[in-house]
Amino acid sequence: MKRTALRFLQQWKQKKTRKPLIIRGARQVGKTWLMKEFAQTEYENSAYINFEDNQSLKTLFVNDFDIPRILLAIQITTGIKPEPGKTLIIFDEIQEAERALTSLKYFRENAPEYHIVAAGSLLGIALHENTSFPVGKVEFLDLYPLRRRLEINHTNLLELFFARRSLKARAYRGM
Repeated sequence: MKRTALRFLQQWKQKKTRKPLIIRGARQVGKTWLMKEFAQTEYENSAYINFEDNQSLKTLFVNDFDIPRILLAIQITTGIKPEPGKTLIIFDEIQEAERALTSLKYFRENAPEYHIVAAGSLLGIALHENTSFPVGKVEFLDLYPLRRRLEINHTNLLELFFARRSLKARAYRGM
């Protein structure tokens, strides 16, 4: 699952027509970890905003969607100047900031060069009044809880076969 999700994110990053990405999923399925891991492995830096614990930025989008103003607020808050293609902007718990979802539409239309990933729990029911959903302006990645299972492929089978064979040979030789 981890590798599949990271591969999806890598493909998203390379798209010429990339849209802001919303990662959906229940609480505790790894949305925050995935965004931070992706930022660490694929970008020079990241500007991480958690709207649940940042009161000052909860109202960032209330008055307007002026992209330069929003980017400056992100820079002041995180200490990271967002640079197209080099910085991943992460909006975590996006449902906590009024009109933040709608802002993704304006990033897509007016600043598509910025890489933005957003996540939140209960996005489908946590829309604020006066918030419109950016239909057609965002992409989605759905995460689900992992089930404990052994992924077996040809490589795993060969490793298991030779490991068992090696153990049997050692036992036979009295090692």
